[in-house]
Amino acid sequence: MLETICAIVLLKIDPHTMNRIVLAVLHQELSEDPQDFVATHLVRASQYFAGSGKYFASLYLLSHGAVKLVLVIALLRNKLWAYPLMIVTLAVFVCYQTYRFALSHSVAMILLTLFDIFVIFLTWLEYRKQRSRRQTASPGTTQS
Repeated sequence: MLETICAIVLLKIDPHTMNRIVLAVLHQELSEDPQDFVATHLVRASQYFAGSGKYFASLYLLSHGAVKLVLVIALLRNKLWAYPLMIVTLAVFVCYQTYRFALSHSVAMILLTLFDIFVIFLTWLEYRKQRSRRQTASPGTTQS
């Protein structure tokens, strides 16, 4: 849900205003160390965002968030099929995000990828637990 909200907020933010804010906040750090890793990446990200990145980031976060929201609702409704679908869907996003990271070296993209890998791991653990619980509760029958 947070990703979907962020996508909507990104559409509302004026990219040039955001770029000016980032430069104002990081001005002191960059004047002391023009090669600062975090500061230079944040400036680069805000410049990309001010250019063509606003709509890509918004669309990507919106689709990413919407897919996850639908799957989380299915998981909350205790649909066993949603666990493998969530894992596969996030794995596809991870592959694409890795590709995008290779092109852009975006810190945000790698953080999103690491978060998705963590969610895949948690989903896999929960899937094993749910599947085991269902098999012991009703041996010989499968539930969806």
